[in-house]
Amino acid sequence: MSPPPRILVIAGSDSSGGAGIQADIKTITMLGGYAMTAITALTAQNTHGVSAVEPVSPAMVTAQIDACVSDIGVDAIKIGMLGSAAVAQAVAAAVATLGVPLVFDPVIVATSGAALADAETIGAFERLMALAMLTTPNIAELDALGGDSAMQARGVTYLAKGGDAEGATVVDRLVRADGTTLSFEGSRIATRHSHGTGCTLSSAIATYLGQGVPLEEAIDRARGFVRSALRAAPGFGAGAGPLGHAQARG
Repeated sequence: MSPPPRILVIAGSDSSGGAGIQADIKTITMLGGYAMTAITALTAQNTHGVSAVEPVSPAMVTAQIDACVSDIGVDAIKIGMLGSAAVAQAVAAAVATLGVPLVFDPVIVATSGAALADAETIGAFERLMALAMLTTPNIAELDALGGDSAMQARGVTYLAKGGDAEGATVVDRLVRADGTTLSFEGSRIATRHSHGTGCTLSSAIATYLGQGVPLEEAIDRARGFVRSALRAAPGFGAGAGPLGHAQARG
C-alpha cells in the first residue's frame, strides 16, 4: 500500500470549523491525503461572519513550512488566507523552490462578505500566482485581481469560480496560461450552508494533484466532492453554515 500524498496547507484558522485550515484538514483527510499546516492567521468567526483577525508573524509562518517540509516532505501545496503582504511575500519565498503542484486560493472576501486581505496583500499575490499551477478566485476575487484581462496578461492558469453568480447553473471556467478555456457546469444546489466551499475546493484539487491526477480531472473530481459536501451539510449555525465533509464522497 502506497503512503498517502503529503499536502501542506498554508492558510488561516476558522474557529467555527467551517472554512480555513479546519476545512482543509477535513477535506484532505476524507480524500486520503496526509494534511500538514502552516497557520497564517487566527480568526474569530462563525456562520455570521468574522469578528476578529490576528496575523501570525512571517517568521513563524516560514518556520512552520520549513518544519513540515524538512522532515515529512510534501507532494502538493494549497495556499489560502495569508493575512498580510509580509506573510504573502514570505510564503512565496518559502515555496518557490519546492517543485510540487501548488494551488493558490486568493482569499480576499469570506463567504460572509468580510474582507480578509487589504490592497497591499492583494498586490503581493503576484508572485504566488506566478508560482501556482492553479489560482482559484471567486467572482469578487477575480474582480479585485483585475478581471479576466489582467489574469490572462499575467499568463497564469486560473479557475474562475461561478458559485456566486445568478442562475440555476453554476459554471466554473478553467482558463489556461495559453488562453484556452474549459467550462465545468452543474446545477445549483439551493442551500445557505456554503461556508468554506472555496477552501474545500482548492484543498481537494491539491490533494488530487498530490495523488498524481491531471489538473482537469483533479478539478472535476474536486467539484464533485464539494457538491457532495454541500448536500451533506449538517445544518449548523444561523448564517452561512458549514459543509458536511465527513459525509461527502470523493
